[in-house]
Amino acid sequence: MKLTLRVIGTCNVEKLKIEGIKKISVNAGIVSIEFEEEKISIERLVRFLEISGCRVIREERDLKVRIEGMSCAMCVKAVEKTLRSIPGIVEFNLTIGSARILYDPRSVSKEEILEAIRKLGYKPFSEKEKEFELEKEFRKKKLKKMMKHIIFSLIASFLIMFLNFDLADFFLATLTIVYSGRTIFSKAFKSLKSGVLTMEVMYSLGIGSAYFVSVLSTLTKENLNFYEASTFLITFLLLGKYLEERAKGKLEILKIAELQPKKARVLRYGKEVEVAIGEIRIGEILIVKPKEKIPVDGEVVEGESYVDESTITGEAFPKPKKVGDEVFGGTMNLSSTIKVRVKRIEDSLISQMIRIVEEAQFTKPAIQKFADRIVSYFIPSVVSIAIAAFIYWYLISDVFLAFTVMLSVLAVACPCAFGLATPTALLAGISRGIELGILIKRGDVFENLSKATTILLDKTGTITKGLEVTEVVSFIDRDELIEIAASAEKNSQHPIGRAILKRVDSVEDPEEFEEIVGKGVRAKVRGLNVLIGSKTFILENGIEIQKDVENIAEKLEKDKTVVFVSINGKIAGIIGVSEVIRDDAVETIEEMKRILKVGIVTGDSKQASERIARSIGVNFVKSEVLPKDKVDVVKKFQKDGEIVIFVGDGINDAPALAQADVGIAVGNASDLAIDAGDVVLIKNDLKNVFNTIKLGKKVFSKIKQNFFWATIYNAVLIPFSAGLTNLLFGITFRPEWAAAAMSLSSLSVVTNSLLLKRYKVN
Repeated sequence: MKLTLRVIGTCNVEKLKIEGIKKISVNAGIVSIEFEEEKISIERLVRFLEISGCRVIREERDLKVRIEGMSCAMCVKAVEKTLRSIPGIVEFNLTIGSARILYDPRSVSKEEILEAIRKLGYKPFSEKEKEFELEKEFRKKKLKKMMKHIIFSLIASFLIMFLNFDLADFFLATLTIVYSGRTIFSKAFKSLKSGVLTMEVMYSLGIGSAYFVSVLSTLTKENLNFYEASTFLITFLLLGKYLEERAKGKLEILKIAELQPKKARVLRYGKEVEVAIGEIRIGEILIVKPKEKIPVDGEVVEGESYVDESTITGEAFPKPKKVGDEVFGGTMNLSSTIKVRVKRIEDSLISQMIRIVEEAQFTKPAIQKFADRIVSYFIPSVVSIAIAAFIYWYLISDVFLAFTVMLSVLAVACPCAFGLATPTALLAGISRGIELGILIKRGDVFENLSKATTILLDKTGTITKGLEVTEVVSFIDRDELIEIAASAEKNSQHPIGRAILKRVDSVEDPEEFEEIVGKGVRAKVRGLNVLIGSKTFILENGIEIQKDVENIAEKLEKDKTVVFVSINGKIAGIIGVSEVIRDDAVETIEEMKRILKVGIVTGDSKQASERIARSIGVNFVKSEVLPKDKVDVVKKFQKDGEIVIFVGDGINDAPALAQADVGIAVGNASDLAIDAGDVVLIKNDLKNVFNTIKLGKKVFSKIKQNFFWATIYNAVLIPFSAGLTNLLFGITFRPEWAAAAMSLSSLSVVTNSLLLKRYKVN
C-alpha cells in the first residue's frame, strides 16, 4: 500500500528502519511511503513521522460511524466493497458495528458516504457524542420491534404445527415471511446487489426454498410441506439475533459517555443557575453537591469533600479533595458541597478516554485477518455442501429427505461466530480495562501483550517514587536548616531542589536567587547568604569543608546523592537525597519475572542503577542511557527476536514507547493526550503494569477460545445436518433444530466474551 502525506518541519524519515516499510522518501514537504498494511498501520506510521521531527498535515476528514445491523463478518465485507467503490475515500477501517473513514471532502461528502451505507440496509450513526442518545433510543426501538416479529412468527409456527391444513399453513407462512421475515429478505437483496454473499442471503435461500417448495406442494398436492420449517427458521433466526443484540449492548464502550451528567449548576452573577453541559465555559464556578457527579474537569476553589474516582482510575477508595486539588468530570462527589473552577471541557479526561478507546476498535489483530479470510470462503463452501447433500440423499432416498437435509445445512452453518470472536472479546477487554484505569489505544495490543517476552522499565517514576530527602546531618537547628534550604531552592526546577521542598509545608520567597546549572544554587534567605550544592561548588566559592564533615559525606555517598548547605560562609549541614522504591515494586517484579524477562533502562549512573536493580531483583539493567537512545535499546532486543514491552512516562520516552511492540505510558490522569504509548495507565501504579499484561493474556486467550468453539460448532453440526445423524442414528436433523443451534453459536461467543467483564485482578 502507498501513502502520501504533507508535512511541516525537518523529517529524518530516511533513517526510519521499521518492519513493514518498503520504501520511504521526502521531497518538498511531501512524504511518500510504501508499506505492508498487515505489518504496520497508518496511525503507527504517522506517529513515527511525528517522532522523527515532522508535523503531519492531513486534509482528509475523519468520519467515525456506528453501523446498526452490521452484525457479521460478511456484513463487513459488503460495506467494505461499497466503500472501495466511492471516489474520494482515502482509507477506512471496519469492525463489526463500527467504521472509521478518512475521506477527501473535495470529492465526496459525509452524507454521500452515509447514504451509501444506508442503501445496503444498515443504519449509520456519526458524531457519537451528539447522537449517542439517539443511538440508544434506536437500539431500544429495534429490540422492541424484533420481539414483536419473534412473537408473531412463533405463534404462526405453532398454529401451522397443530393445524396441519395446507391453505391455512400457506396463509400463516406468507404472513410470517411478509411481516417477520421481510428484513432478512430485504438485506439479502441489497447484499446481492452489492455482489456480496452475507448470512441474510443464506437465510433467505433456506427460508425461501422451504416456502416455495411448500407452495408448489400445495398446488400439486405433493407431500412436501415445509411451511412449518420456513416459519420456525425465521423465529429462531430472529430470536438468535435478538439475544445477540442484547448481549452486545452490554459490551458498548460508549457507555463511558454516560459517566458525564447532562446538566450542571453554575454560579453566574452571584446566583446558582442550572445549565446544559454544552453551555459551560472555562473559568466558570460549578457547584457540586453530595451524591452528584462532577460535570467537567476542574480545580476545587471552595470546600472539602471525598470524591469517588473509581470510574476513571479504577481506584477503590474515595479520595479527599481540598482547595487547589484537581477533580475530573464523571467522578462522584460524596460527602460535602464543593465549588469547582472549570479547567477543561472539550479536552476533559472523559473526552480523551472516549477518543482513545474509539481508536482501539479500528485495529485488527492478525488473528482477525485470518478469520476474515476464512469467512470469505465460508458461504460458497456451505452452499456447495448443501447442494451436494441434496443430490446424495435424493439419489439414495427421496426428495423430502434430500430437501430437509439441504435446508438444515443452510440453516446451521454460521460464519457469524468467526466474525464475532475477535471484536466482542476486544470490546469486553477494552471495557474492562477502562474499569481498571487501563486505556488500550490499539486493538492489536492484546495479542502483543500475550506474546511478550521482555519488559523494559524506565526507572524514575515507574519503579521509584522519585527523589526524597532520606538523611539530614545538621550543625545548626535541624528544622531551621531544612526551612532555609527549602526557601533557597523554592525557584529551582532541579529534582534535588524539588525533593528538599517536599520536606516543608510552606516556604518563604528567597530575597535573591541564582541557579548554577549542574552545580547548585546561590540565594539570600532571611538576610543570610546560602549556598546549596556539590562539594566542588562549595569549594569553588571558597568555603572550607572540614575533614570530619567530609568523612560524613563520604559515608552517605555510598547510597545517596549528597549536597552541602553553607550559610554565611560556613557549612551548616549535609542533605542526603535518594530514590525511594515503590512499596509494591519488589513483589510486582517478582510476579512479572514468572512470565517475562524484566529489565531497567535508565539514564542514571551504573552504580546507582545497579543498586536499585539489586534491591528489586530485576534480570538486567541498562544504565547511562539517554532518553533519545532508549529506542536503540528496544530495537536491539527486537533484533534478537524478543517481543518487547516498554514502560515509561510518555514524554521523554516517546520514541521508545512508539518503537516497542507494546508501549505502556504511565502518568497522571490529566496527561493522557501527550502519551505516546499503545496503553495509557491513568493511575501511576506498577501493579497496573502487571494487570495490563495479565488482561492482555486473558483477552487473547478468550479470542482463541471463541475461535475454538466456532470451529468445533461448524465442524460438528454441518456434517450432522448434512445427514450424518441419519447414517449413524437414523435421525433426521430438522431445519428448525439447525436454526436454533445456529442462533446459539453466535450467542455463545458473545456470552463467552462478556465473561471478561467479570475478570478480577489481584
